[in-house]
Amino acid sequence: MRLAGKVALISGGSKGMGAAEAKLFAQEGAKVVIGDVLEEEDYQTESEINESGGECVFLRLDVTQEAQWTSAVESAVQRFGKLDILVNNAGIVARGTLEDTTSAEWDRVMDVNAKAVFLGTKAAIAEMRQTGGSVIKIPSMSGNVGQGYIQPVYNASKGAVRIFTKSAAIQYSKDGILVNSVHPGPI
Repeated sequence: MRLAGKVALISGGSKGMGAAEAKLFAQEGAKVVIGDVLEEEDYQTESEINESGGECVFLRLDVTQEAQWTSAVESAVQRFGKLDILVNNAGIVARGTLEDTTSAEWDRVMDVNAKAVFLGTKAAIAEMRQTGGSVIKIPSMSGNVGQGYIQPVYNASKGAVRIFTKSAAIQYSKDGILVNSVHPGPI
């Protein structure tokens, strides 16, 4: 088991890629904390992992709230003794044109897709500095290329995560913290 003895916090862990990541991490031996605002789905994922012999706990996490990130990291450490892995997986999509995008929608997409990555990483760094760790971002291919069927705010938010990842990787490599990103295509 490649992640035996590791503790992972996965945002957006209730469904889709986040749930798949949580299940895979648990299969590989990690203790998993999933955080999301979709509580019903989170409890289902938590149950599936625990029933299959893994260790998982759900925490309600609004990724746009700094205090909730701080609390999530503290809860993971209190429950499992440390935090080795953070997966910034939570995100929302916006379809349509630039002209369809309201200022409020721009702010919401940037808050969930970009600001949340900053907040989660900031909350995890202090804990990981003690033992090293890995911070994984999931910005998608939309951070590298534009698409006509997605609002430009989505691409902008994912591009922000891509360059944030590169900068954080340089800043924290000396502390034994790996900061990487995965850029999946359409799912």
